[in-house]
Amino acid sequence: MVREKDICWEYADKLDGNKVRCKFCTRVLNGGISRLKYHLSRLPSKGVNPCSKVRDDVTDRVRAIIASKEDFRETPCPKMPKLAETISPGTIPLSKPLTFVDIPNLLPSLNQMNHDSLNEQDNAERSIALFFFENRLDFSVARSPSYQLMIDAVVNCGSGFCGPSAEALKGTWVDQVKSEMNLGLKEVEKEWARTGCTIIADTWTDNKSKALINFLVSSPSRTFFHKSVDASSYYKNGKSLADLFDSVIQEIGQENVVQIIVDGALSYSGIANHILQNYGMVFVSPCASHCVNMILDDFCKIDWVNLCIIQAQTITRFVYNNMVLLELMKKFTLGQDVIRTGITKPVSNFLSLQALFRQRPKLKQMFNSPEYSVYSGCGTKSQAVLEDNEFWRAVEECVAISEPFLRILREVADGKPAVCSIYELMMKAKESIRTYYIMDEGKCKTLLDIVDKKWHNQLHTPLHSAAAFLNPCIQYNPEIKFLSALKEDFYNVVEKLIPTPELRRDITAQMLLFTRASGIFGCNLAKEARDAVTPGEWWEQYGDSAPLLQRVAIRILSQVCSTSTFDKQWSTFQQLHFEKKNKIDKEDMNDLVCINYNLKLARSKTKCFDPDPIQLDDIDMTSEWVEEIESPVQTTQWLDRFGPAFDVSDLNTRHFSSGIFGPNDFGL
Repeated sequence: MVREKDICWEYADKLDGNKVRCKFCTRVLNGGISRLKYHLSRLPSKGVNPCSKVRDDVTDRVRAIIASKEDFRETPCPKMPKLAETISPGTIPLSKPLTFVDIPNLLPSLNQMNHDSLNEQDNAERSIALFFFENRLDFSVARSPSYQLMIDAVVNCGSGFCGPSAEALKGTWVDQVKSEMNLGLKEVEKEWARTGCTIIADTWTDNKSKALINFLVSSPSRTFFHKSVDASSYYKNGKSLADLFDSVIQEIGQENVVQIIVDGALSYSGIANHILQNYGMVFVSPCASHCVNMILDDFCKIDWVNLCIIQAQTITRFVYNNMVLLELMKKFTLGQDVIRTGITKPVSNFLSLQALFRQRPKLKQMFNSPEYSVYSGCGTKSQAVLEDNEFWRAVEECVAISEPFLRILREVADGKPAVCSIYELMMKAKESIRTYYIMDEGKCKTLLDIVDKKWHNQLHTPLHSAAAFLNPCIQYNPEIKFLSALKEDFYNVVEKLIPTPELRRDITAQMLLFTRASGIFGCNLAKEARDAVTPGEWWEQYGDSAPLLQRVAIRILSQVCSTSTFDKQWSTFQQLHFEKKNKIDKEDMNDLVCINYNLKLARSKTKCFDPDPIQLDDIDMTSEWVEEIESPVQTTQWLDRFGPAFDVSDLNTRHFSSGIFGPNDFGL
């Protein structure tokens, strides 16, 4: 039951049902006063869209209420001290906003507390919690591997340890960590002569006048952030963009670069033609994740799939907008959610349908339970969908057609050298559709037309065919039927990487050794290792009898085919490039951005657990699976994950906006 006398009702209007309207931004929230508190506190980790217009003093007041874990009520009898909990928002002087300096007056210090009520563990956790609350840290920070490493290091120092000052962090430690990273990168650069590397151009635009390009460099040992460039002034100038890419290639070393991955926006700019014409041994490829995401997006636009998603959202909105009902669902599903938030909207849709389908029996049990009978008159539409067998058949179909493509996204994620497997994965995905719809030619054709259009017109490159041909798992698999279709692309790639007849003199004989599994290629160890190690490692160990082909194979098979999937946090790069700063501050921030990005890339490579790379940790409570969106934004740009520039209030919506580049905007 809603507590009508909760002090936070000063900031909201109560609407019908369990809805409230924020008085600052007029946003309507489902979930009552609890959701409003987190909306005003601007804690994005709680899954509630932060209020963009709330005053800082109100935010601090609400945060203090949450931190104290007390149920404040307005009563006329006792005369309370003049703290944030009793001062009306209109009476707080703007010249002196309430900040967390007032915490000692609000909460008793650890020295004043009864040590019998809190043990050392509780005291430590309380101190950490207050540090998070006071400094407005996102709670997801506690999931960082370095969080526990930091705590362990402090414990090892014993009592009396004094943390580094702000000056030491900004100066000494930034310089030291940057130096350590540079030494690590020097080691990575040594392998480029053997494996080559891929330059990844990651772009962000605001569809108006801002454009950023982040350059990353990937090789088998790791991917690292090279630099971020503000291309706003020349993003439609083909010559300037060509000069930019020329400079990056020269910085990395032309002899080291095997491939450059560009997204859909840059593919229109003439950059691909410029690189192919001026760098004979460099390939240009699209981002595989971007292309597969567009396939899933087109699946979502098919009428019956779109209807299935809308019906499924009817169930999830009903459950996730009632706290008591949500707790009841968690009871039946043993704490499992029935929605997921993915790295893109289409991925979220199909992951959520999978989760919903998995929990179908538990949901039916809940809706038929005595505990649910109280709500039986409210969710008639949701219950009707839940009992509709046609709906569940559609959900099953959606899960079946999407899973092969979700598997591709997982395979190409996080810097894996997946160029050797993308061709086979796409062929298997298409075959799974043919098998599933063997009795429904119409649906099969509709889906395969979507896949073929993206595969042939955008994603597929000769490098993918050559990598598949050199992959021993494919070359020696008698069940593979498409091997002959790879040969022409493979020969073209070999001619590109070995440009003169003199160098190619022995290549034919070496190719025969490989295809016939002769020499070392056919030894028992080589046969046993075909499925045990990566194709690049296999060639390094067993390709000595064909040294020229071995070098070509290692350089091809060591490449990635996608950008990283973790959140890019483009707002940080906006601050770096677009906010006014003096030269020293800008250099300092550039160092911090470089350190931050490279730490995240390194962590994604060395995780001690294996999370789903296409699923985010927290559920987006502002998505269409929870709240009804009146005017959804068209989702066509893979990389523009955080909405328009400088729109901090939209950071959790994960909308995608269309690219600012058009096919006629450029010319070289």
